[in-house]
Amino acid sequence: MKRNWSDEELTEQWFLSVEELALLPNRVEHNRFGFAIQLKFFEIEGRFPRSPREIPAAALRCLANQLGLSINIFQKYDWRGRARKDHRAAIREYLGFRPFTATDGAKLDDWLWQEVVSFDQNEHRLTEAVLDWCRDHRIEPPSPKRIERQIRSLRYRHEAEFFAAIADKLPGETRARLDALLQPSERAETAAGGGDEESAGVATPFSQLKTDPGPVGLNSVLKELIKLEQLTVLDLPADLFAGVPPKFIHGYCLRAATEPPREMRLHPAPIRYTLLAAFCWQRRQEVIDGLVELLIRIVHRIGVRAEKKIVKKLLSDFQRIHGKTTLLFKIAEVALDNPEGTIKDVLYPIVSEKTLEALVKEYRSQGPAYRQHVHTLIRSSYSHHYRRMLPLILEALTFRSNNSAHQPVIDALAWLQAHRDDRYQFVACDEVPIDGVIRPQMQDILLEEGPDGTQRINRINYEIAVLQALRERLRCKESWVEGADRYRNPDDDLPADFDHQRAVYYDALQLPQDPDKFIASVQQAMTEALTEFDQGLPHNPKVKLRSYGKNRIVLTPSDPQPEPDQLSRLKAEVLRRWPMTSLLDVLKEADLRIGFTDTFQTLASREILDRDTLRPRLLRCLYGLGTNTGLKRMITTDEGINYT
Repeated sequence: MKRNWSDEELTEQWFLSVEELALLPNRVEHNRFGFAIQLKFFEIEGRFPRSPREIPAAALRCLANQLGLSINIFQKYDWRGRARKDHRAAIREYLGFRPFTATDGAKLDDWLWQEVVSFDQNEHRLTEAVLDWCRDHRIEPPSPKRIERQIRSLRYRHEAEFFAAIADKLPGETRARLDALLQPSERAETAAGGGDEESAGVATPFSQLKTDPGPVGLNSVLKELIKLEQLTVLDLPADLFAGVPPKFIHGYCLRAATEPPREMRLHPAPIRYTLLAAFCWQRRQEVIDGLVELLIRIVHRIGVRAEKKIVKKLLSDFQRIHGKTTLLFKIAEVALDNPEGTIKDVLYPIVSEKTLEALVKEYRSQGPAYRQHVHTLIRSSYSHHYRRMLPLILEALTFRSNNSAHQPVIDALAWLQAHRDDRYQFVACDEVPIDGVIRPQMQDILLEEGPDGTQRINRINYEIAVLQALRERLRCKESWVEGADRYRNPDDDLPADFDHQRAVYYDALQLPQDPDKFIASVQQAMTEALTEFDQGLPHNPKVKLRSYGKNRIVLTPSDPQPEPDQLSRLKAEVLRRWPMTSLLDVLKEADLRIGFTDTFQTLASREILDRDTLRPRLLRCLYGLGTNTGLKRMITTDEGINYT
């Protein structure tokens, strides 16, 4: 039960009605108080309080004021005596509840097995489901120990059947390949010299699959491609985890990732194969997502670096010219008045030579010449370095699109894949998709006329254009990748009955079904926001706009927010009560009183360390991470704890 209650909540939940006041015993004051507490607690929670600590202090004061009693009288109530049992029997009869029986336990087992355990195995949520079921059936719930035993029994039975079902779906060849992931190579076994493989640092394919891709580069791409090949060769059935909630697969994947190969080999076959299959199933999705991320980052890096070089080169002599329309009018007017005059005598008195040079530089920095310079650097960077890795990613992944408007990009990828070994330099424009792949402003730069009079495009330029278009499609989910998770088919995220219940879902989201109306509303909102930003930015005292330097927009740091009164009072009270007590000691005392570290559960099948040994380590980790002190500074050599 929650600890803090507002006055409105107390009035609604904890006030006794006339019938309830008549139900209270009349003889002893502390029995009246105890009866009232248990009655209202049962009405709210659907169960009786297990100890006085569960009852909020605000509720005690509220009931004490109603009964005209002192709150201290509640301490005299006997929580183990006969009166308490009689009070509970009377409360059950008044509210229409009955005690929990063995028959109820069997029915509860069947309901949990069919409706809950297959979709959620969190112990806390299962306990809440048991309490809700008992309340709906007007049954007093059993003791917490019995609920815990019942839930653990169901979870164990469900997990055993799940492991057996997944293992039965795996072909014999797939099982052999999964076992091979746990075996070190002959070279690694020789290096270990027959000792413990973990202590000797022996790597297995399973441990190598756990590693991160690392920074962007050719080595990272090659490592991820090797992982993808290892995971693809396993040939896991497509329907292996059909109908299994993703959070189950994720939990088993984390459990497998925390166990070394030696521990994994000790599991029985059904458990071992299920954990390995779940790990490899999700790890393959993660590797594919990682390769897509590498592709997006590499294409972005090529363009950004090229633009930075060009901007840096042009920035030194770039000068923005204002009033270009007026200048053009003056030039046209003086040219018409003096058609026979020279430029030096006619134009320079109206527009200076420096102004005309600045106009030319501005056009070159913003017009086709600028895009040409940027593309030249992109082409150089791609052809000399990145072309070695990007085609490998394209070859390993399968791209799809559900929108016919973006199909040219998919067709262009298919063409590149089919002609990857061709050595010719130019490609005829009628052989490859152009519209929908190359942006219109770049077609004038990339397309050229061949000797036979037909338009053609350089092969490397076309590859760059395809990669840039693919990056944009992936970012907006117009293109997706087979086997990925983050970049999966967006149709998989829709409800199964979306086509039939489209209007219902749109109404629930409060969105129009007409895409033009939706786009118009978004554009209007963005226009209003940008207009407000544009009008307010020059007059904002917290913002300075510079015409020089690296940082053109300077933001004034925000003023610190005032400290809440509750926080200052809490600090003062803690300092008054425990002036020489550290935060770690307060954290330890809180755990001793409420035991919050008991909610931390292991990802493995069992805990090797006992709770008395594990609790100090958890508290040190929480303190080190929460205060940014670091884990290494929390080590004490006298207790035999090391960083690993």
